Amino acid sequence: MPKPKNTFTSWRQGLAQRAVHAAWGWVQRRGAVTAGHPGRFRFGAIGEATRLAFPLGTVFGERWITLGSHCIIAEQVTLTAGLMPDLDLGPDPILRIGDGVVLGRGSHVIADTTVTIGRDCYFGPYVYVTSTNHSYDDPHEPIGRQWPRMEPVEIGPGCWIGTGAVILPGARIGRNVVVAAGAVVRGTVPDHAVVAGAPARVVRRWTPEEGWQPPLRTPAPVPPPAGVTGAQLGALAALDEEQVEQLAKLDAEG
Repeated sequence: MPKPKNTFTSWRQGLAQRAVHAAWGWVQRRGAVTAGHPGRFRFGAIGEATRLAFPLGTVFGERWITLGSHCIIAEQVTLTAGLMPDLDLGPDPILRIGDGVVLGRGSHVIADTTVTIGRDCYFGPYVYVTSTNHSYDDPHEPIGRQWPRMEPVEIGPGCWIGTGAVILPGARIGRNVVVAAGAVVRGTVPDHAVVAGAPARVVRRWTPEEGWQPPLRTPAPVPPPAGVTGAQLGALAALDEEQVEQLAKLDAEG
């Protein structure tokens, strides 16, 4: 037999749950890092309207990290400059993040030598970017104790980096490149390319002479007309096929 429901207990649990959610929301808002409220962090630069969500991942060497304006750094994102905290890395930034960059939840950007992320790049969750790789030259020494190899990383503007992708030392990714989820990128990737796999290879590319090769399999999405409100789009989404056809006929007759 199911136990009778205690209305008072249920109400009390619901109230406690709402209180916890409200308190956590307050903590997230207060814990976020911005140019106006940097907390203990002293970034080399942090632009207007840029926000690092709370809770943060590991952050150190921020003096050598510059963040552009209107960036969104999601929860649990790690940003580091240098092999370890409290190093003097010289006068120039090590990690440069351009305007309008979005770094998805749980991503890591490890800059032991220079890492540059161009403006308007979007990262999915759990992307890993590193300028350092382990070396294993000495077969008698544990790999973790051998001095690592470091090479600069550059990601051009306008790229989309899919969930779980790994960008390895020495990678040079061009402009408006799509890196598929789970891809492992090393070496040079040309502008306007799509890469996938481990190791990543070019599976599609755009050139002015040939357009996209292989051709795209779906038509390009059509953005809503200028001036259309969210409420209007919601009303359109609620229409059935017959109503949409009637509206199309009226538009054609007009």
